[in-house]
Amino acid sequence: MKNILVVDDDPYILMSLEFLMKKNGYQVMIARNGTEALEAINTIKPNLILLDIMMPDVDGYSICKYVKSKKDLKDIHVIFLSAKTKESDIQKGIELGASMYITKPFSTRDLMKKVNELLQ
Repeated sequence: MKNILVVDDDPYILMSLEFLMKKNGYQVMIARNGTEALEAINTIKPNLILLDIMMPDVDGYSICKYVKSKKDLKDIHVIFLSAKTKESDIQKGIELGASMYITKPFSTRDLMKKVNELLQ
């Protein structure tokens, strides 16, 4: 079974994404901040990370950069889910190695389609 790590400091988004991913047959872990995310990444080595950018401690860009810099983690897919909609923000996310950058609010149907494509 594929593992997905959902990282967001918004409890509503965490709950709804956790529910959505489980409903679609994925094993899900959640992290409420960057520190928890880094611990989880090193512990479970998820197949995919749904990653918010703006968080109180370690931001999503730093987490993505960390994942992509490690030989044993660099194959993990990262999808940024962010309220940052500027072209430069999106560009930065892609340059750091994210598979995708989706702006909030987003369609859960579209998100599931992308997740399923990446994890086939």
